[in-house]
Amino acid sequence: MTELQHDTFASPVGTIMLFAKNGVLVHLDFEDCPGRIERLLERRFGTVTFSRVELDEPKQGLADYFAGNINALDRLEVDPGGTEFQNRLWLALRGIAGGTTASYAEMAMRIGKPRAVRAVGRTNGLNPIALVLPCHRVIGKDGSLTGYAGGLERKAWLLRHEGALL
Repeated sequence: MTELQHDTFASPVGTIMLFAKNGVLVHLDFEDCPGRIERLLERRFGTVTFSRVELDEPKQGLADYFAGNINALDRLEVDPGGTEFQNRLWLALRGIAGGTTASYAEMAMRIGKPRAVRAVGRTNGLNPIALVLPCHRVIGKDGSLTGYAGGLERKAWLLRHEGALL
């Protein structure tokens, strides 16, 4: 059994659920995605218990991000878990600068797997630390807003907030 620290943050795009282990973010998702949260946490940790803790640093990062400092989340320590491929992609998401986007094909190239575009898409959708590992910045090759576990309206809002979508 794994004990995780848990906190919430009220954002302009909905309540955000934060989970940490030993103070390091292991999961961040939107409250209206409970099935996804439970599934991903159980897949990674098995049976979990939660202790309510003020996760001050991640919450301050989120407050700064939503106040307009779109790079504020870059400083947060994360541990996404996952396979070598998943980690490579998830951590590479931090290389997409705020205010910009990258296609799934570009991300496949960035991680040295140019033919793994579909795997990049699937893995992007399993990102356990939304916003901090900015999977919302990944779009279709034609510029379309494809897939986002938190919903396409939320993805569009985040990209407008960052200045990547007018």
